[in-house]
Amino acid sequence: MFAVTKDLLDAGALPLMNAVFCLDCEVITGSRTDECPVCKRRSLVSLDRMLGGSLLAHKVQQEREHELFDITITLELQQMHAKDLSITVERLASVVGPNLARDQASFHITVKPALRAGDVQPSLFFPERDAA
Repeated sequence: MFAVTKDLLDAGALPLMNAVFCLDCEVITGSRTDECPVCKRRSLVSLDRMLGGSLLAHKVQQEREHELFDITITLELQQMHAKDLSITVERLASVVGPNLARDQASFHITVKPALRAGDVQPSLFFPERDAA
């Protein structure tokens, strides 16, 4: 990340990540406490947070987003409804789709019909054994 050097401090520079704004006296300082060094009130707001983060942190995040990974995803689900299956396949395909178009990915799915509750033989029930 960004290091605060002695040259920056000597020049009067204040890195955004250290800057705080006092809502009472409207002064920007590098206070490390929760109290404004000018008016002594506790109305400090981090400029870094107020502005949505520093550009340096944003640049680092963007570089991480462009990293590439080779992945294999194995997913096994039991008894999923047909509607949910369709939505799941559509969403997975939308993520993998651009790579499929460039022959950089493969997408395999195997679906087998599950037994319905009426298709399964009910378990045997012996009242005299369960009462004991």
